[in-house]
Amino acid sequence: MIQTVIFDMDGVIVDTEPVHHYAYFKQFSEMNIDVTEEMFTSFMGFSTRNTFQKLKELFPLDYEVEDLIQRKRTIFNDAFDSKEDLTLLDGVEKLIKDLHSNGMQLIVASSASKVTIDRVFRRFKLHPYFSHIVSGEDFPNSKPHPAIFEFAASLSIAPKENCIVIEDSTNGVIAAKSASIYCIGYNSEHSKMQDLSLADLVINHFDELSFEKVARL
Repeated sequence: MIQTVIFDMDGVIVDTEPVHHYAYFKQFSEMNIDVTEEMFTSFMGFSTRNTFQKLKELFPLDYEVEDLIQRKRTIFNDAFDSKEDLTLLDGVEKLIKDLHSNGMQLIVASSASKVTIDRVFRRFKLHPYFSHIVSGEDFPNSKPHPAIFEFAASLSIAPKENCIVIEDSTNGVIAAKSASIYCIGYNSEHSKMQDLSLADLVINHFDELSFEKVARL
C-alpha cells in the first residue's frame, strides 16, 4: 500500500515554468547568448546551479555561477510577485487535501531553490500538508540523477516500495525510475515537449487520482 507521495513542484503543483522561462531568457539576453528552445527544454528538471554550470560549458561566459544564480533569482522573484494570475494546477489542491486528510504522507522534491519553494508554499498556504521539503540546490547533481528522490524516499514513513513520485518532465521521470520508485507522469498542457514514456502511469488530469486510487498502486 502506498503511504508516501513525493511531488515535484514546477509543472505539477504550480505552473511557474513561464516565470522561469521569462527570467532565464531575460538573463540570456543580458548575457548575449543564443539559447534555443530545444536546448532550454533539455534543462527541464535541472537546478538553477546545474543549468548555469551547463551553460558555462556551452558558452564562453565570464561570470561566476553564484552571480548568475542570484541574478536569475532576482528576475524570477520580481516576475513572480507581479504575476497575479499564478494559480495551482487544476485539480492538484483537491488531490493534496484528499491525500493528506486520509493520512498519506506528502513530500515535495523540487529542483527549485528553497527560497522559491517557500515563496510558492506561502502564497498558496501549502506548508500544513507536506511533512518535508527537499530542494535540488542541496544536491550536486540535478535530475535525471536520482539523488533528490532517493533522499526524499529516505524521509518517508514507509519503505521506498510504498512511495510514489509525481513528475511532469523527462528528467524527473528518469530520476524517479533510477531511484526505483513508482512514477506517475503528469501529461499537462505545459509538458508537451517532455517524454513521459518511462513512467509507470501517465495521467492527463489530477481528477484521475484520489486517495483510494493512489493507495492501491
